[in-house]
Amino acid sequence: MGSLNTMRNKPHAVFLPFPAQGHINPMLKLAKLLNHKGFHITFVNTEYNHNRLLKSRGSDSLRGLPSFRFETIPDGLPVDPNHVDATQDITSLCDSTSKNMLPHFKKLLWKLNNEDNDVPPVSCIVDDGTMSFGVEAGEELGVPVVVFWTASACGTMAYMHYRQLVDKAFTPLKDMNDITNGYLETTINWVPGMKEIRLRDMLTFIRTTDPQS
Repeated sequence: MGSLNTMRNKPHAVFLPFPAQGHINPMLKLAKLLNHKGFHITFVNTEYNHNRLLKSRGSDSLRGLPSFRFETIPDGLPVDPNHVDATQDITSLCDSTSKNMLPHFKKLLWKLNNEDNDVPPVSCIVDDGTMSFGVEAGEELGVPVVVFWTASACGTMAYMHYRQLVDKAFTPLKDMNDITNGYLETTINWVPGMKEIRLRDMLTFIRTTDPQS
């Protein structure tokens, strides 16, 4: 009984990463650090990524510990049976997560607070900076939300100056041949702290001919 009460009294952080490896990895590292400091952790993957991880690491790899558990919610995208182990289209994923995942996440939070007797009530949400619906869920639940930006410093600077690439007509590309004809070697020099970088060093989102992407 004492161990059960101890478990119920732990602070409980629910991690909500954007479903891509570059977001999951840093959030998982932070989750492990907090777990080491005494937090109960629920780490939320999409069903698609959870199945990919199980396939690559083995069926027991995400079984977790009593104080560190993995949960899944759907991302709202159809599963292509011919590409079940490929990275999903990022543009489609961004659109689908923002439109479809909130009700599933709220349902999971309700389950964590009401169904599992050995799980402490949710005390905070650690929300990926690109998953803003997590903030809405936290406000409705009445728990604090910490927004964690997973990009590196140089990646953040690239995001901040993406608009200038559009304004200066560097993107969208005139033709997809620009990906291979040397155009991406073009130097850009206005991003603070990032000298002599090339277009190929910027976000891969620029590699499109679609002005709406």
